[in-house]
Amino acid sequence: MGTVIGMAQDAAVITVIGIGADGVDGLSTRSRRELQRASVIFGSLRQLELLAEESLAAECRVWPSPLLPALPTMFDGLGDVHVLASGDPMLHGIGTTLTRLFGARRVRVYPHVSSVSLACARMGWPVNGVEIISLVNSPVDSARRYSGRAVVLSRNANTPGALAQTLSDAGLGASRLTVWEQLGAAAERSFGAVAHDWRHLPGDALNVIAVEYIPADERVILPLVTGLPEDAFEHDGQITKREIRTITLASLAPRPGQRLWDVGAGSGSVAVEWSRSGTGCSASAFEVEPSRRASISANARKFGVDIEVLGAAPDDFGQATAPDAIFVGGGVTQPGLLEACWAQLPSGGRMVVNAVTAESEALLLQWYSRHRGDLRRYRVEDAAPLGGFTSWRSRLPVVQWSTEKS
Repeated sequence: MGTVIGMAQDAAVITVIGIGADGVDGLSTRSRRELQRASVIFGSLRQLELLAEESLAAECRVWPSPLLPALPTMFDGLGDVHVLASGDPMLHGIGTTLTRLFGARRVRVYPHVSSVSLACARMGWPVNGVEIISLVNSPVDSARRYSGRAVVLSRNANTPGALAQTLSDAGLGASRLTVWEQLGAAAERSFGAVAHDWRHLPGDALNVIAVEYIPADERVILPLVTGLPEDAFEHDGQITKREIRTITLASLAPRPGQRLWDVGAGSGSVAVEWSRSGTGCSASAFEVEPSRRASISANARKFGVDIEVLGAAPDDFGQATAPDAIFVGGGVTQPGLLEACWAQLPSGGRMVVNAVTAESEALLLQWYSRHRGDLRRYRVEDAAPLGGFTSWRSRLPVVQWSTEKS
């Protein structure tokens, strides 16, 4: 969570006005009154141009670029500040940034109908039945899904074509894309096609994309629950098997918005499943072998998840975003590794370690004696032919230690 800038007793309120492509005509009476009393209005050039025909006393200022470094001191000495935002400012908009920076008490938001709601209304889709994906500051790969519907917020006019290409490359070329430009304005228009037949040239930069994901016939629609089959991942055999992966994710207990450190990540399968488990979940994967780091990156792209791929642990810990939970799947007996992981784990964070050798088991017993938690051994048996009959074949048992740091 970011640092909130302290609010003085008499600190001025920042008023955020959501505005649609239809400009002032679509504003509520309350929002128009707010703009009439404003002395300074910030916004993008496109947003400010929507006010051109309105008689306002305010000074209009275009956002600087880059914006984020300037925000903490941009409003100093200006009194009440008004900000224009596209649609609903709290839906991947400037309203969320300002609230995170200055706190909810100092930011007053007047939302407009969001482009997501408008797109769903045009498509006849229930808003609660779609996923919202923003590509404004994220790579196109992060919009890959293997079933369902989504409304994708575009970065620019090239986003629809780039998304169509990405989906085609991922075996999702039968997915249907409908682009909505200038939603709510007189110039509103739409066009679409299936991804592998995309021939449309870039259009208006202000657009959103309604996507119906359809995998190729030969592909299995991957479930949302943990325990994906090993062949769903790119790997060299160094992968946490699906049964143990399911138990591991249950022990890690991910919550929305949390970050995992996957140490000795191998293929990154645990990091991928963690990142798929809830809204805003992400991971940092530490892997010393370059070819495996490439596999982690490929798996992250395939599943459209946010994974930061780093090198050796604990050497690269300083480069990573702070964790909420840590999983150690490899290198357990490396001197000092568990101590370094424990030092990085915040109070209340969970740590889960899997071991398959006698030496690593012995080490986990020491950590269990010191920090308690849960220590369990799991054994999976598979049916296999024995002559004309069937017998059970045991895999190597896995010992798992899990605990929460007090």
